[in-house]
Amino acid sequence: MNNEIVNKIKEEIEDLKPFLNMDGGDIEFIKYEDNIVFVRLTGACANCGLQDYTLKDNILEYLKEDIPEIEGIVNVTL
Repeated sequence: MNNEIVNKIKEEIEDLKPFLNMDGGDIEFIKYEDNIVFVRLTGACANCGLQDYTLKDNILEYLKEDIPEIEGIVNVTL
């Protein structure tokens, strides 16, 4: 079942990429563990002051619409 969730998360993230790309940013899926999605924001999103808002209020809520098991999202920085 975890593989199904991971594949769905990856699909959803691909759907979000064009919106982030319009602002010069991007998102990369890292892993899904303990109901938490780990991603890496890159480009303009990497240093944006609205990063937390984008993650929690936009990306997390979008993912949870189709994958209610998700409890959180974490940006993994380099």
